[in-house]
Amino acid sequence: MSERFSRISTGGNVFTLPDGDTATSLDAVIVNAAEISRSYYEGVYDSDNPTAPTCWSSDTDRPDKDVPTEDVQSVRCMDCTQNIRGSGSGMGRACRFHQRIAVLLEGELDKAYQLQVSATSIFGKPQNGNTPLQSYAKHLSSHNTRFASVVTNIYFDVDSPVPKLFFRPKRSLNVAEMQDVDGMIDHPDTLEAINTAILSAHINSKSPFSDESGL
Repeated sequence: MSERFSRISTGGNVFTLPDGDTATSLDAVIVNAAEISRSYYEGVYDSDNPTAPTCWSSDTDRPDKDVPTEDVQSVRCMDCTQNIRGSGSGMGRACRFHQRIAVLLEGELDKAYQLQVSATSIFGKPQNGNTPLQSYAKHLSSHNTRFASVVTNIYFDVDSPVPKLFFRPKRSLNVAEMQDVDGMIDHPDTLEAINTAILSAHINSKSPFSDESGL
């Protein structure tokens, strides 16, 4: 299946676009998002050359049906030894949360990019004005504001040794921009960018952001 979207990688605490351009921050519209997922890699995961994980779950509850029987780590994710603190590097978990979001770059609102966000970028409380994704979602919701109605500045935590993203509103979209963005929310390219299925085709996510919290 050919991809109609492009990935933005975050290796080395730098955003790298498909054309090779790099940036330390992005101004983009978060147009849609998948549910929070889990992935376990038996080897080392390379974000710049992504491959299918050993075991995965698109709903964080049980391994997906497409996981090969010999690779299933546990019947339930909550009972899995790969879900225990310390099973990964340091005190982390070997099976990690992540979320795929579809973004449209400011000034390029007709092209969907996939940005995969790690657990450290999803969960946690705002500190010194730096806001993880779920807290940012709550902030916008408290102001009755949709993600798809604002340009969001996405930037790195410069003190984190691994890619960790923060989110803050930059400005509201104008009427013409809103019309362009509304046409991209359920566009096939956008839905493909947030597809968390490993082997299947397009899916629709139930909601832009999960209610799950905690690591």
